Amino acid sequence: MAVLNLGAQDPAKTYVVRRIDGPVVLDADWQKPVWQNIESLTLEYHMGDKPDHFPEVTAKVAYDDQNIYLIWQVKDQYVKAVASEHQGPVFRDSCVEFFFIPDGLEGLEYFNLEMNCGGTMLFHHQDYNKPERVNITAEDIAKMRVAHSMPRLVPQEIEEKTTWYLEYSIPFEILKNYYQFEIPGSGAVWRANFYKCADHTSHPHWLTWSQVNNPKPKFHLPQFFGKLVFE
Repeated sequence: MAVLNLGAQDPAKTYVVRRIDGPVVLDADWQKPVWQNIESLTLEYHMGDKPDHFPEVTAKVAYDDQNIYLIWQVKDQYVKAVASEHQGPVFRDSCVEFFFIPDGLEGLEYFNLEMNCGGTMLFHHQDYNKPERVNITAEDIAKMRVAHSMPRLVPQEIEEKTTWYLEYSIPFEILKNYYQFEIPGSGAVWRANFYKCADHTSHPHWLTWSQVNNPKPKFHLPQFFGKLVFE
């Protein structure tokens, strides 16, 4: 397998993914018991100039034998969601993103799951060195479960401060349709990054968990992914 040369730019960010007794009832409730003892990660870096609107974005990750689970809390403003179909340009909306390589290798292939505040997603598997990308099929997306606190569409931007939540599960079985890897267990390592954007809102911004050293906003840079270490 071809790999990226990380060298001195190997990212320091590491997050421990806790094992839970699934399945989880998904209702976008940040306070429910299953998440209470799980540490959150925070998106504290930005790409481009520091934005005048810098949302407070936190997320938690867990897993069981069948799924990886994520929940997001976004203390936001200028919230908007107009993409209405999966695989549409959700990154233009108030959007959070999970990019990951599910085997820990510094490889060229990765998944990018981008989801706006209304639960509409863009989900691809792609190779860093190729312009082509593979859409996760509608059939596979239907196997995911998603809960969101905002309406599916927010056509008029909400200017006041608004906290919104997303919670979803990604079945390992659908990922294996596009990339072969071992189902994670204790000690497994994935490479990943977490992002927040809002390209076509009145206050665009590009936030990251693991720092990305690039002069312009660009999330598709797996050489800057951090590490997810499975408990």
